[in-house]
Amino acid sequence: MFVKMGVPEPDAATIVNALVKTSLWGIDSHGIARITHYLGRFGNGTINKTPKLELNKTAAATGQLDGDDGHGIVIMTAATNHAINLAKEAGTGVVGVSNSSHCGAIGLYTRQVTEAGMVGIAFTHADALVVPHGGNKPFFGTNPISIAFPTENNDEPICVDMATSIVPWNYVMNARREQKKVPLGLGVDKEGNDCEYPDEVVAVKPMAEHKGYALAFMVDMLCGPLNGMNYGPNMTSMYKDLHKKRKLGSLVIAIDPARFGGRDTIRTVGTAIINQVKTHGDNVLFPGQPEYISKKERVEHGIPVSETILEDFNKWSDKLGVTRIAQ
Repeated sequence: MFVKMGVPEPDAATIVNALVKTSLWGIDSHGIARITHYLGRFGNGTINKTPKLELNKTAAATGQLDGDDGHGIVIMTAATNHAINLAKEAGTGVVGVSNSSHCGAIGLYTRQVTEAGMVGIAFTHADALVVPHGGNKPFFGTNPISIAFPTENNDEPICVDMATSIVPWNYVMNARREQKKVPLGLGVDKEGNDCEYPDEVVAVKPMAEHKGYALAFMVDMLCGPLNGMNYGPNMTSMYKDLHKKRKLGSLVIAIDPARFGGRDTIRTVGTAIINQVKTHGDNVLFPGQPEYISKKERVEHGIPVSETILEDFNKWSDKLGVTRIAQ
């Protein structure tokens, strides 16, 4: 479908690989459910199908990538590759991204860094979807953070990928699709009151109250103002402003452990820490392990697709003249 929309095959493959990988991890809010949203934005021109991505290397270890309003997954994949290459030369690589769009799960890019044997850190921001601690109207986005360390198992790095909100906004969007209530305490209505009806939820709450709010504040500074982009309530909405370009910023960092005390032991020590922490309880998992458990299950049994998402896929399939997904 992306190729039919005019997206170059390599970029279409990059997007689809990322979305399928995310769904295999069980992160359904950022996986294949987003395909039709992206198709709509490609169709109306608010995502550039053929962006020109050139890194402006600003110092030995830093660079700025203008995304040319392309797809966020394509842009961040390129930015991460640049960060890795800078780190190979300078020990660390820090790449700021501007004029981007929704880049999917931020953990895609920190895991991409670990494939090079390095430590990855990444941030991105979003439009106002989260009430500040003590407030009743949305201000910051869900503004996720990811940090990943390589282990001896290249396919299973230690990785935290978390929104600074109590749940990602796509959690609410999926509940709307599936006509399911959301648990009380996650979201608020336009009056700022707790709400369980997804169609009435206008914002979600920060993770851990003031702590999540403070983290979201800092992530917005790193992604927006640091990259010459906007912030909070001044940003283009992903779902409301469908005819406006997103103009998002991101930041990705690659750190070569060989330039620090960890040197070449980082993989073995990472695995050793996992093994040791698991001796502290039968139910102890390491950061990222829930995703890898989900992947094993879904590789065997498939990615679950709701009736509403299947219907959306097939409508677009008919529109673009590609084969429908079997019922």
